[in-house]
Amino acid sequence: MMRTIIGLIFFLTFSFSCGADVVKINSDHPAKHVVVKGDTLWDISAKFLENPWEWPKIWHHNSQIKNPHLIYPGDIITLCFINNQPMLCVDSSERTGRMQPRIRYEDYAPQAIAMIPMDVIRPFLISPKVLNEDDLNSAPYIVAFADEHLIAATNSNIYVRSILKREFMRYTTYRVGETYKDPESDEILGYEAIHIADNTVISLGDPATLSTTRALREVRLGDHLMPAEEAELNFNFYPIAPKEKIDATIIASKTDSQEIGQFDIIVLNKGSKDGLKLGHLLDVMQEGKLVKDPYNKIGHELVKLPNRKSGSLLIFRTFDRVSYGLIMSASRNIRLLDKVQTPE
Repeated sequence: MMRTIIGLIFFLTFSFSCGADVVKINSDHPAKHVVVKGDTLWDISAKFLENPWEWPKIWHHNSQIKNPHLIYPGDIITLCFINNQPMLCVDSSERTGRMQPRIRYEDYAPQAIAMIPMDVIRPFLISPKVLNEDDLNSAPYIVAFADEHLIAATNSNIYVRSILKREFMRYTTYRVGETYKDPESDEILGYEAIHIADNTVISLGDPATLSTTRALREVRLGDHLMPAEEAELNFNFYPIAPKEKIDATIIASKTDSQEIGQFDIIVLNKGSKDGLKLGHLLDVMQEGKLVKDPYNKIGHELVKLPNRKSGSLLIFRTFDRVSYGLIMSASRNIRLLDKVQTPE
C-alpha cells in the first residue's frame, strides 16, 4: 500500500512540465549527488537549482529504469545536457546491480525518498482541524462519564448530547485549542480543533452512549465530538507558485520556540476562499526596518528599508480562511506576523 502511495506521489511530482520558464541552475552545484536515506527531493533539487520546486521542469526520464519516477538511496543525481538543455539525470547502476558481488544486509526493502519530510506534516493532515463558530455551536458534547468518573480514557463509556440518528457510528472527540484571528481586523477566522479520542456509538439518544476506543489524551466533560473521517493523507501535489497574487500573514506557529525555522509548521490568515491550494509555494518576507536619515535636509527623516525574503513555505493543508504551511527554507529569522506573498 505504501509503495502504491509513494508511486502516485512521484508520478505526479515528476510529470514533465512543458512550461517555457527558464530554470536557474545553481552556479556552485555539485558534480553529482549520491542519494542517501533521509534525503528529500527538495534537499536534492536545492543543490542543483536556485528554485528547488522547479525540479519537474528539467527531470529526465531514463527509459532504462523500470520506474523513472522513483528515486532510491544509492542512486546518483547529475546535471546533464540533452539537446543542449540542462536536465537532472539519475544513474541507478549503483543500486541495480552493476557492481562487484558482496553480502548486503537489509532489514526491509528500500523505500523511495519523499518529496518533503512527510513525517513532519503527517499528524497535521488528519488533525487538528479548523472549525467555525457554527461547527462549535452544533457539535455534540460530553455531559457525563459512566461510573461517575471525572475524566475518561480508553475503554471508557461516555454520555453525549445529542446523537439521535444512526448516520455515523464512529466519532472523534476534540477540544477547542487556539483561536485564529486576523492580525489587522481582529476578526475570528476559525478555531483549532485538537484530536483527543476516537469513539464508537453504543446507543443513540439524548444523551447517547459511546465507548472510547482510543484516547490520545485524557477526555474531559464538555469536550466536543464530530463524525470520524477517513484519513486525509493527501500527497497528490507538488510545489507550484500561485498564479494570482497572494498576501498573507503568519498568525501562529506549531513550534515551542520563539524562532521559526526550516520544517516548522505555521498557520496563515488566508485559506481556500482566498485562492490558496495544496502545493502552493510562497515567499516569507522580513519587514524592512525604519531607519533615520541624518543627511536629509529636513532633518532626521525616517526611511523604511525594503522587505527582504527570509524563506519559503509550502501549503500542505487548507481550510476556508486559514492554511497550514511547512517552512521549506529559512535564510533569516522567521517570526509571527511576518508577511507571506506570491514569489516574484
